[in-house]
Amino acid sequence: MKGRLQQATLDLLSGADIQFRRETRLDIALVKNLPIALIFLPAADIPTFVGEGRVDLGITGRDVIAEHDSQVSSAEVSNVEEIMDLGFGGCKLQVQVPEKGNYIEAKQLIGKNVVTSFTGLTEAFFAGLESNGNPSKLARATGGFDIQTKIKYVGGSVEAACALGVADGIVDLVESGETMKAAGLKAIDTVVESSSVLVKSRKTKHPLVDLISSRIRGVITAQRFVLCQYNIPRTELSTACKITPGKRAPTVTALEEVNWVAVSSMVEKKKIATVMDELTRVGATDILVLNIANSRTG
Repeated sequence: MKGRLQQATLDLLSGADIQFRRETRLDIALVKNLPIALIFLPAADIPTFVGEGRVDLGITGRDVIAEHDSQVSSAEVSNVEEIMDLGFGGCKLQVQVPEKGNYIEAKQLIGKNVVTSFTGLTEAFFAGLESNGNPSKLARATGGFDIQTKIKYVGGSVEAACALGVADGIVDLVESGETMKAAGLKAIDTVVESSSVLVKSRKTKHPLVDLISSRIRGVITAQRFVLCQYNIPRTELSTACKITPGKRAPTVTALEEVNWVAVSSMVEKKKIATVMDELTRVGATDILVLNIANSRTG
């Protein structure tokens, strides 16, 4: 967990009460309140360590998991298992070409030079284009798919490849799109959409894996949801509960005032403004929205 995912990951660990102190320049930190160690690795290396069972849990991008799995032979099963989407680090792995060039579709790059850090996914993508969307029908040659398109690996500064005349197009990650535009590039297709994920090794038998996963799931739920509380006439209760169905079901409590009830329900944070508007229209009053510090939900 180095690079663009690191700070969000550290915040997540803090919320899960995983206490540690990382000494300067050290990539290993012992957790103070649990018998585990944290290892700080580049995101692209994490699937390898997790897959080999050297690391029990990892946080990295779905794109690098997919790249790792693309290198696994069809006769093997990946030992990296996704547990949950963590909801940050969203990006897309896209085919990009010069803005002022003539390419408008990815299939126009068939047989051309394409530079990327994601050779496995890129080979599979162009294999699909060359076989009319059926890459599974192609036999893999040694080192990749047997395809016409020339896929070249570059570890960094992929966006410079077209300007330097090394490539006709590239396949690279896009977050905001600012780097792509600054390099004079435009996206013409998407290979895979990605976000950060929690993964585990299929080989792990560590008893703390489920505990840590549960804590992280609780933090993620608390980040995505708020608690909405309101009063509503009992005659409108069924309508209100359709607006706020909750994770499982809303909590309903009778009020001292006849024919009125109090309702408490978890609502997605991004939808809360619209939910409050709808509740007001059906007669809800005293609507309160409370942040959730942590949670354990089914």
